[in-house]
Amino acid sequence: MLLVPVTALLASTALCDAPIERDPEATHRWVEEEYSTIRALARQHAATIFWGDEMGLRSDHQAGRSWGRRGEIPVVPGTGQRFRYNVISVITNRGWLAFKVFKGRFTYVMFIRFLRRVLRHTQRPGFLIIDEHPVHRSTKVKRWVARRGARLRLFFLPGYSPDLNPDEYLNNDVKTNAVGRQRPHNQGELMTNVRGYLRSTQRQPKKVRRYFHHPSVRYAAGMSNIIRSA
Repeated sequence: MLLVPVTALLASTALCDAPIERDPEATHRWVEEEYSTIRALARQHAATIFWGDEMGLRSDHQAGRSWGRRGEIPVVPGTGQRFRYNVISVITNRGWLAFKVFKGRFTYVMFIRFLRRVLRHTQRPGFLIIDEHPVHRSTKVKRWVARRGARLRLFFLPGYSPDLNPDEYLNNDVKTNAVGRQRPHNQGELMTNVRGYLRSTQRQPKKVRRYFHHPSVRYAAGMSNIIRSA
């Protein structure tokens, strides 16, 4: 199976949409002012900046092209069943990746469990940058984070700005190479493909760092503290 290199994925201008609902002034303020403030705080407190996101993976996701005889429509064998998994992940611009593949809805319980795992892998304070998903802003999550004190702080991207999050480029890589080009035949195969691809990516810090090379997220490539994996 031929995989699509990260560099080729990043060359696609349609990789992450910039919705028309977004506020251009808020986007500019985030890149030029707010992130600079977060970065300065991270340096001051010797904190690691994480970028996080969630995605849903469907068995019928398609990517790439096929081939067939001239005059005939190519047919790619696949199951008629529809199944899915969800993934939550965080990355740093030093090439560190943590993830969890799970079934069912994304809830505050799942989010908090994942955050506990991430914090176990670092002795430094964590600054997590995420979108404004209702779970991220829920009262339960706010209370849990508040009890962590200086160990964890959450920062929120402007609304409708997936292209400003480097973790979105990991999402697109997984959807293309672990799902769209694999065509899983059952739920177990989908889980195996996704976990295997993400574990392989974990062992390639240079590949993770390349998610920060797209022009939309290059602003985030300049600073992050190295953390140790347990």
